[in-house]
Amino acid sequence: MTRNLDVSLIRTFVAVAEQGSMTAAANLLHLTQGAVSQQIRRLEDLLGCALMVREARRLTLSRHGEQFLGKARQLLRLNDEIWSDMTAAPLQGGLRVGVPHDLVGTHLAPVMRTFADAYPRVEISLVCGTSPQLTDALARGTLDLALVEEPAGPATPDALRIEPLVWVGARGSDAHLKRPLPLSMVDESCAFRPFVLDALAAHDIAWRTVFESGNLEATAATVRSGLAVTAWLASTVPADLDMLTAATGLPPLPPFAISLRLPGAVQPVAREFARHAREALLNGGSSSVTHQHPGVRRSRKMG
Repeated sequence: MTRNLDVSLIRTFVAVAEQGSMTAAANLLHLTQGAVSQQIRRLEDLLGCALMVREARRLTLSRHGEQFLGKARQLLRLNDEIWSDMTAAPLQGGLRVGVPHDLVGTHLAPVMRTFADAYPRVEISLVCGTSPQLTDALARGTLDLALVEEPAGPATPDALRIEPLVWVGARGSDAHLKRPLPLSMVDESCAFRPFVLDALAAHDIAWRTVFESGNLEATAATVRSGLAVTAWLASTVPADLDMLTAATGLPPLPPFAISLRLPGAVQPVAREFARHAREALLNGGSSSVTHQHPGVRRSRKMG
């Protein structure tokens, strides 16, 4: 017998999972806390399993809830896209997009260009910051959607692209040989920073901060001058800098995901921008051709 899922119940579940609170989800969905709790129970009864683990003041996803969350988001996304397509009206108004500094010119620029051509009446406000800063802004409601960088793994269902995090240095520089290792990062809250420092600690490599500015170009200038090394996603490395391989003595770094984050209640203009971003990044975005040299992988950006 065919069984049908209630999309409104799924939307409530996703809101609770993302907000981590019945109260916060109720405020977001303009419902009472009792109504939200009742809808979660109805969904659990329908699926025949517990989706939430309730312990005192804590609310976490059960194993079934974690499995269901990714597919629930996909179902909502498809539902909203169908609704938008069938009831389409000219998109207009403001759109606040959050993006890490290093993705602005590499991955987001072509998305913004195609979206602006398709919807000239939408006014885009771009907010740059580190991924933790953008995640906080999205939770506060000051962004409509955001691209973020996060460690790749099974718990990254919103990942649009997985990339290696690589060491970067100036061509011909020996900065990677110095100890303590001179390190330049964009900001203390950079998503890469704790993983870079953990990798160095695991290999007993002492380090020192050369520059932390919150400015990508200033960080790149520090690396170009040969004063320091840094760590970036492979596709964002400028053509005049080198990706340093394990042969240089630097430890391997974990892969990172570029993920798209949306709030529980998604506006049509944000949903359409998200569709453009997914198509661009899932189809590969910018690519690079690499040439292997001893200890160095040189990158030439294409497209």
